[in-house]
Amino acid sequence: MDRPVVIQTEELDASAAAWLGERCDLEVCAIDEGNRCRELLARAEALVVRTYTRVDVDLLARAPRLRVVGRAGVGLDNIDLPACIARGVRVVYTPDANSQAVAEYTFALLVDASRPRLMLEGAVDAKRWGELRRELRAPRQLNEMTLGVLGMGRIGSRVARIGVGLGMDVLFHDVREIADDAGMGASPVSLDELCGRADVLTIHIDPRESNRRFVNSALLATCKPTVVLINTSRGLIVDDLALAGFLRAHPLAQALLDVHDPEPFEPDYPLLGLSNAHLSPHIAAATDTAQQNMSWVVRDVWRVLKGEEPEFAAH
Repeated sequence: MDRPVVIQTEELDASAAAWLGERCDLEVCAIDEGNRCRELLARAEALVVRTYTRVDVDLLARAPRLRVVGRAGVGLDNIDLPACIARGVRVVYTPDANSQAVAEYTFALLVDASRPRLMLEGAVDAKRWGELRRELRAPRQLNEMTLGVLGMGRIGSRVARIGVGLGMDVLFHDVREIADDAGMGASPVSLDELCGRADVLTIHIDPRESNRRFVNSALLATCKPTVVLINTSRGLIVDDLALAGFLRAHPLAQALLDVHDPEPFEPDYPLLGLSNAHLSPHIAAATDTAQQNMSWVVRDVWRVLKGEEPEFAAH
């Protein structure tokens, strides 16, 4: 019997790719590779993607034999789920693969913003030593700050637990009812109260269409003029122009953004050049462990190809 053809469009952990390659004809091919991509799509029964491959109606139309899409990651904003359902194509993903990595990175950003540091590359005299100790003194410790968590899913709840462990006053807002024992010691509040009280507002909501530009000028107007805003979810959740205006008007506020819309951003990105906007290149999940965890979506891809029920199905 012929082995199923599976297209891998973006990088996977080598061990996961090798595992799938032992069971299928695994073809590594970027989705924009022209004739080769078209030929493979015509035969493919599975597609393994990450963040930057858009699985939409057009792609599905070019893949008549497709049975399953594996998203090596958490968010499904690059997958047209209704279109896949309509075509009978299963979608599998790795919902908890990078939660720890992103939670850690959120606090790495916060510590960078709140505790200025300098590593000496050589000896300095006593006068300069004293100056550095005064210049690098932080005005507040984390346990003197209120942490506001917008979205208490897998990542937000971890962030809340870390904040509680560091002695922060932790508040959260979520559209779902969160059981008391799932609040990680954080207190539920309204959205207005969350924004009004938070010294640090960290965003962990999903990128559904209704959340597009959720962080807009109206929401920012309810925030403290000294707020530290962190976004490690998706770039489309933040209105870039509104945030740029807020940061210009409030020079003591900071924005720490790991995600952007689009990616990579262009030279006219509104947040470029602002001293209180700190931009990183979507690396919150960039740990070996998280990358391996996400890559093992291939197990569920293989389950679907064998006619079995996957462990983590999006529908």
